[in-house]
Amino acid sequence: MTENVLKRKLSLRLKRKKRIRAKISGSADCPRVSIFKSNRTIYAQAIEDVNSTTLCTSDGKVLGIKSNKDGAVVLAKDLAAKLKEKGIEKVVFDRNGYIYHGVVASFADALKENGIKL
Repeated sequence: MTENVLKRKLSLRLKRKKRIRAKISGSADCPRVSIFKSNRTIYAQAIEDVNSTTLCTSDGKVLGIKSNKDGAVVLAKDLAAKLKEKGIEKVVFDRNGYIYHGVVASFADALKENGIKL
């Protein structure tokens, strides 16, 4: 029974992801910031969808953080510094099908606090 529940949760997240991606896109001056979270770590990247290139990434595994709210704040601070190095002040936030709550909300709030407009 638990296998079916996990498959259903994943399929619902993928549906939300497709619905979100149909509406947003990143450009060179306003890239898309996508977040991925697993049970152990968090990853984020800034993507330019016009040329399908990744501008910068931030990896929770490399930073040695856990997948919690405090880790999301550290990850956002790191990504904001990398974005500012490239001269990017405004981004489009892609929550990647996750509900805007907890870790995802903490990441977005920390990006705002570090001077990146969403």
